[in-house]
Amino acid sequence: MLDDSFPTMGTVVRVVRDADGGIDVRSLLAEIDRRLSRFDADSDLSRLNADPRVSVPAASLLRAAVAAALHTASLSDGLVDPTLLGALRRAGYRESRAHVAPASLPWALAMAPPRRPARPDPTARWRTVEVDDAAGVIRRPPGLQLDLAGSVKGWAADLVGAQLERHGRFAVVCGGDLLVAARRGPPWEVRVRHPLTGATAHTLHLRAGGVATSGIDARLWQRQDGDFAHHLIDPATGTPAWTGLLAATALAPSALEAEALAKAALLSGPAAGRRLLRARHGGVLVHDDGMVEPVGQRRLRALAARTGRLLISSSPLAPGGGRARVQWAPSRQRWLEPHLVVEVGRVVEVVDAEAAETGLLAHLLGQLGGKSQRPESGAPRLGQG
Repeated sequence: MLDDSFPTMGTVVRVVRDADGGIDVRSLLAEIDRRLSRFDADSDLSRLNADPRVSVPAASLLRAAVAAALHTASLSDGLVDPTLLGALRRAGYRESRAHVAPASLPWALAMAPPRRPARPDPTARWRTVEVDDAAGVIRRPPGLQLDLAGSVKGWAADLVGAQLERHGRFAVVCGGDLLVAARRGPPWEVRVRHPLTGATAHTLHLRAGGVATSGIDARLWQRQDGDFAHHLIDPATGTPAWTGLLAATALAPSALEAEALAKAALLSGPAAGRRLLRARHGGVLVHDDGMVEPVGQRRLRALAARTGRLLISSSPLAPGGGRARVQWAPSRQRWLEPHLVVEVGRVVEVVDAEAAETGLLAHLLGQLGGKSQRPESGAPRLGQG
């Protein structure tokens, strides 16, 4: 098993795989960083942003990366908007903060404005950007500048994963975005970091797919006027979004989709973020007060409801099952993934839709007074978020 970690794209990348897949992963990601960084005046992206023409010739790498960014904008209904570079600079994010310690998150929360969900830019400027592969150009109104940071890490993880998938097990971790495959052996163990404590907020076990965490803690600074700012911008106001969530983790078939869903969930705030994750592939929310909320898929909730014997666990603080308990008393053994929390006299988690539909719920119903099922031992561990 090959295991490499190295700095690039403003973060630390880790690639674990059975074989190298015939590609030099370090060189590939370094080339992506060099050509797509907005902090390098000579990068392809910076040259595009500085070009006054409407139609600008662009290499295939840049066209693909911009197309991926536009896909995340479409997937998030404009919440993950690649046209907010000006707003980021006005907020104080003009230079890379990869080696700058973030400001105090508790202090920032204490001084932050009232919480409210972000909204898409009503002008939807991202829709004016066009990638024309046949002509080899990118078209956008003059002066409209792009920032690809909201999508490039997930997109890069998917690129590397596409080269490694035929060679067996692999995990590609690009900061808070990762793609894994484990078609044999134990599943990957992914630990989601708590933004306030640094401890493990939740643990996932999965065999294939993407996981991404978006949070306000990693890129957090205090401006000269004393206010705090971070890099997750409300497209409607052009200012940092304070939504009531510190972090959101999303699961998806790809790292790019997971990255888009995680950012959209955080920007949407607790209620809408919960609905978004529930309607997709599930995930985890961390609230301003530090509470960790696993969020399940809607179809699993319906599946549990059909049994007539399972009730979704909920708290009066969050109507509709928002703040779910995750312990299995008395053993406190957790199940594999946070796709559904159900109450059967004690609280457990169902693994995933496929497992539930092939007998896990029946097994669960037989465990009302029994012992919890333990995950497979020996699962490789990956830090994330």
